[in-house]
Amino acid sequence: MERRKRQRIGPVVSRRRFRHLVAKALDGLPPTFQRMMENVVVVVEDEPLPEDLLSTGLRPDETLFGLYHGVPLTERSTQYGMALPDRVVIYRWPICESCTGEAEIVREVRRTVVHEVAHHFGIDDERLAALGWD
Repeated sequence: MERRKRQRIGPVVSRRRFRHLVAKALDGLPPTFQRMMENVVVVVEDEPLPEDLLSTGLRPDETLFGLYHGVPLTERSTQYGMALPDRVVIYRWPICESCTGEAEIVREVRRTVVHEVAHHFGIDDERLAALGWD
């Protein structure tokens, strides 16, 4: 698939630095939640694929910072097993483009990691909004 080149706006954080920020956000989760994260991998990608955008139902003026693919812990039964890991994807370019500096990127990465990991635990967008994580 050919990706179109976009002119980047906002600060540029290297892929390596961005992965470090994601790892730091994961390390900042309470130890109880870290221990409960089962069969899930967290990855960084530059930007979402068109099918990822379509699957979320976002409006054209909305931006996707992260996406959870998988079966939340609250929906797993005793039949759940031998499954590929769930995936939490954090998108570098949309976050960088929406922020005005590295401090804001750090905050947005943390917020996005918490938001997507919450989906792994079965917390939906409505509950996240009520908790102030929308």
